[in-house]
Amino acid sequence: MVPKRVLSVPHLSEGSNQDLSLESTLDELPLYDFSVESSNLGMEVARTFEKYPRLPGAILLDRGEFVGTISRQRLLEYLLRPHGMEIFLQEPLDVLYSYARTEVLVLPGSKPILTGAQLALRRSRELLGEPVVVETAPNTYKLLDIHELNIAYWQIRGIETQVRYERAQAQMIQTEKMANLGRLVDGLAHEILDPVNFIWGNLTHLTNYSEGLLELMAAYEAKLTDGSDEISALKQEIEFDFLQQDMSQAIGSIKTGAERLKKLATSLQNFCHIDEIYPKPADLNACLDSIVLLLKSRLTSEIEIVKNYGLLPPVTCYIGQINQVFMNILINAVDALLNEAVHQNLAKSFNKEGEKSSTSKPRIEITTKVCSLDSDARWVSINIADNGPGLSTKAQGQIWESFSIAKRSEKETSLALSYRIVTAKHGGRFLMRSRSSEPGECQSSSGTEFEILLPLL
Repeated sequence: MVPKRVLSVPHLSEGSNQDLSLESTLDELPLYDFSVESSNLGMEVARTFEKYPRLPGAILLDRGEFVGTISRQRLLEYLLRPHGMEIFLQEPLDVLYSYARTEVLVLPGSKPILTGAQLALRRSRELLGEPVVVETAPNTYKLLDIHELNIAYWQIRGIETQVRYERAQAQMIQTEKMANLGRLVDGLAHEILDPVNFIWGNLTHLTNYSEGLLELMAAYEAKLTDGSDEISALKQEIEFDFLQQDMSQAIGSIKTGAERLKKLATSLQNFCHIDEIYPKPADLNACLDSIVLLLKSRLTSEIEIVKNYGLLPPVTCYIGQINQVFMNILINAVDALLNEAVHQNLAKSFNKEGEKSSTSKPRIEITTKVCSLDSDARWVSINIADNGPGLSTKAQGQIWESFSIAKRSEKETSLALSYRIVTAKHGGRFLMRSRSSEPGECQSSSGTEFEILLPLL
């Protein structure tokens, strides 16, 4: 016969003194430490429950090994049955447990409270009031009152709601800031375009005027029989021969600068375009040219831009959002190439003299075309690829994870935003392919490629 063990005094851990957060675990909640051997009588446990009214139950052991739990609710239920007190109070607990055996929810102490509460609520209706067993250490079990778990759960849900509200408020403020910034830049581009148009409009007349004056002076000089010393001295002083040759070049340079400034201001206007309620047709090739022009300051002479534009029909889209997608992808490509260029320069500095580098020139290739996919539907494909170092498997996993709805609030990246604009807003597809070069492998075999597919309506 197994000797009965004297019942220990139930102990309640007060849990963590810190406020609960979204990452709080079951270890931080008040836990009851009360275990009994199955050889103990039911009366002994009943007396303990009577003495400690807040005790939700007892951990049941068989020779020190965990076998299950006896809850206060379950014990009372069987004692109230006909002849229940005569049957179960004077018998060992294993007799009662043979009738009152239920499915026990055992969770590790490191389990988040939110997850633990959700698992507890998924139990059958008759088990919803049963305590949860928390394994705080190997073969160390404690009881968690379901009411304590529910209170903590709703506290954290309130915190989660507050956090979401604050994030939404911050997002609204940031959105309003960006909208105001877009309006400001759009107005500034408009103000730049006005004087540029004045310069551009007058350059044509100025060119004609200068050519006419030079022809007139040449005619006067041809009619003069005797050259004046004063005129010769003046021509020599102002370097007339050089002036005559350089004037047209100077006007041409001003014209080129005005044209470039006009394109830049127009690109700024297109990029800061505030989308209306309904999408509008857009020339995607022109949109790409505008974005490349805006990134001109970041594109060093080492980075080559290759454009393989196909003949595209107007694509119905939200122009401002699509421009943002192009900008995000190109910025990521430029950053990757610039970082790789720094590493290459450092590597070259350590190379021996005469050692040839196997790296190729940084390149971004933009390809647009009309294609067909699974059905007869036509799509516009915009492919942006670089020959950078590529992405590791871990980095690719993080990017794909950021595209998921579950990780939207945690991983708000430019690529995740681009993914949602293309897929959710335009009903398109956002594809990513990347390959990292292995040691000893040429760089041309690596790189990252993004493909945007937009449906043609």
